[in-house]
Amino acid sequence: MTIRNSARERLEKGEVSIGLGVRLARTVDIAKIARATGFDWLFLDLEHGPMSLETCAAISVAALDVGVAPIVRVPNGEYALATRALDAGALGIVMPHVDTAAEAAEVVSRLKYPPIGHRSVAGQQPQFDYRAVKIAELTTTLNAATLVIVMIETPTAVANADAIMATPGVDGVLIGTNDLAAELGIPGDFSHPKIVSAYETVIAACKKHNKWAGMGGVRDDALLKQYIGMGIRLILAGAEVSILMGAATQRTNFMRGCL
Repeated sequence: MTIRNSARERLEKGEVSIGLGVRLARTVDIAKIARATGFDWLFLDLEHGPMSLETCAAISVAALDVGVAPIVRVPNGEYALATRALDAGALGIVMPHVDTAAEAAEVVSRLKYPPIGHRSVAGQQPQFDYRAVKIAELTTTLNAATLVIVMIETPTAVANADAIMATPGVDGVLIGTNDLAAELGIPGDFSHPKIVSAYETVIAACKKHNKWAGMGGVRDDALLKQYIGMGIRLILAGAEVSILMGAATQRTNFMRGCL
């Protein structure tokens, strides 16, 4: 048995896997909108936003049904929240602020089933349409489908990128460009040589260990092309609120300029 994870499928083909951030949307419609507009995954943000686990679960189930992968970011170390999100339908967890290989190993231990990790088993999950599945099949299938993504957001994490990416069970990384730039003393300067160097280091570690390199926070088209050209494949393209604000502002400006 296999479970479709559209984000992973794109990555396995070497293609760009594009995510839509969800911070303020509260209904399942966002899953259909994401599908209709070409997104591969939803980034359900429980770290920076008021979304509840219940809302996250409802959107996750809707996303599963339309073929968009629900991936959830939880606050650092919130493993109980992470495993509940997985039990409720998520096909991946993004763990922020991972600085060392030991921390990455802890993430894997908590989020993967044996023999890879030590996640507790719950039956009749939405990924299987709530059908009863033999435990061995459930754990093997979900281990294969679920993405475990760590975030690199500090100079310490960049320095440890090789060891972090060498951690068995880590599928890939999201470079948290906003936080990384702030930590480097260059907030908002995503084209700075220090940021470029960090990207080079992390991408090289991912290539060495056959992991997927990803990023969030970058919106400039030229920079996106540059970093994708360097090897970035998992991309958080923006949150629904920023995309709506941008399109709405462009529309109102156009209309007011018609007179």
